[in-house]
Parts: sequence; structure tokens; C-alpha cells
Amino acid sequence: MEKVGVPTIDLQDFPGQYELLRKTCEEWGCFRLVNHKISLPLMSEMKKVVRSLLDLPMEIKKRNVDVIAGSGYMAPSAINPLYEALGLYDMGSSHAVDTFCSQLEASPHQREVIEMYAKSIYELAINLARILAESMGSRSSNNLFEGWACQFRINKYNFAPETVGSPGVQIHTDSGFLTILQDDENVGGLEVMDKSGAFVAVDPEPGTLVVNLGDVATAWSNGRLRNVKHRVQSKEATLRISIATFLLGPKKAEVDTPSEFVDAQNPRLYAPFTIEDYRKLRASTKSHAGKALELVRIQS
Repeated sequence: MEKVGVPTIDLQDFPGQYELLRKTCEEWGCFRLVNHKISLPLMSEMKKVVRSLLDLPMEIKKRNVDVIAGSGYMAPSAINPLYEALGLYDMGSSHAVDTFCSQLEASPHQREVIEMYAKSIYELAINLARILAESMGSRSSNNLFEGWACQFRINKYNFAPETVGSPGVQIHTDSGFLTILQDDENVGGLEVMDKSGAFVAVDPEPGTLVVNLGDVATAWSNGRLRNVKHRVQSKEATLRISIATFLLGPKKAEVDTPSEFVDAQNPRLYAPFTIEDYRKLRASTKSHAGKALELVRIQS
């Protein structure tokens, strides 16, 4: 029997894959990306930098403070005891990248790698969003996502023999528009939920990236795009590292459905909201698996 997995999208094959991308994002909300032009040496070097930053003393990691809620250092918690992360809000800003590096006393080499990676992955996120909008028939996609807030989170999972079978991160959806993940190329654990409610393993494939859609994508698309639920499971007793980039949404303006996605047959589903207000809503209601969207849904 053929193994079921998330679809693969080839970034070099556009406009040839517009329909595949649209269907994948409507049915899965997740795909593996190949030919993305982020070089393998840069990906490898960035992983080394990430691991060294996450091995810093706690007093240094705690300097990585929130800019918006949940954007800074996250220590292991009662909910996710095996997980910790460092974060950078607004990675499209050279000033924000510089501040992040200074907080963690990054060396000149580490700083150079982080700057190169942040620039490359931010440009990829904006380009992917534009291509996705075009695949849905948007007529104003060229500058639509320019200047959107983008958050960077580097993750470490401390898996031990006694934790195998336990969650590394609980089931959740991402709050933003899309997430680009450089997963650990050696250690599995990421699982996404398909439309039947079953979890599908996203196994390591070196050199590829994984893209998830979040709550903002669902609201922006008037419900067409799927905000995929996912989790990380402890599969083996080892350290697991991943690098996530979240294209969140407009910094100041509200997330709003384009008028071209709304008509008599498809009435507007969600009231406009800012990404910061929505993140606060998710946190205050502990609605981390997409349920907060129901709180901004327009009542018919």
C-alpha cells in the first residue's frame, strides 16, 4: 500500500502548479516545499547556530523578551514541559534582527548567518503568500503581503527515554497566515491532522521545507483555506531542533477578507481583526486549536 503523506509543491513549477497548490491548501492546509532556493549550506549552518543559541545559559535566553505576546523566549512549561524556544518578532526588519542577535550575544559569524537566513526565508514567505493568492484568483496579489509582520521561532525538544510517546507540543493551529518550517532532518515527530481527523506523520526529508496554514489564512480567504491542526510527538530519546517562520498578517491594519472572495453565494464569514488582538483572544480563551475563529465569526 502506498504511504499517505502531505502533498509536495515544487516552487519552480509555477504557474503549472497553481491548481495543485490551491487544492492542497483547501484540503490539507499543509505541504512539503521543494526547490525553494534556500541553500542547503545556509540551512545547515543556521541549524548549528540555533542549537548553540538554545544551549546558552538561562539568564541570557531570558533577555529575549516579548515584543508582542508570545514572541520572545518560551521556557519549558507545565503544558509543554519538553519544549523551549527563542523568538524574533518582525524578522523583515534589520533593526529587529540586530536586537535579537544582541540580546543573545551572537558572535559575528552567528549574526551573519542569522541575517542571511532571516532575509532569505522572509522573502520566501512573502513570495509563497503571493503565489497562493494568485492560485485563488486574487487580482491584487503583487503588493498585498508587503510589510506584513513575520515572526521567527527556533525550537528545542528535550526528548528522553521516559518521554517517548508523550507530546512535545500539544495539538494546535498556528495563529498567522502561513508557517515555513525547517524541521529536524534527522528526528521525526511532526504530525498534521487530515480532514478525517487522523494524524499523518510528516517525516524528515533533508533539504525540504514544510508549510502550514494558520487561522489568519482561513479568515482572510473567507473559510476556503484550511488552518491545519498539528502537534509534535516524542518518537525517540534525542534532541530535536526546528526553525519556524510565521507570516502573521498586517502589522497595524486589520485582517479582512478581500471583496473578490465575497458574493451572494459566499457571504462574509469573519469580522475584521488585528493580529495582536487575535493572538490575545487565543491566549485569553485558551483557544489554541482554531476555535478562536468562532469568536470572530459573523453571526448570521
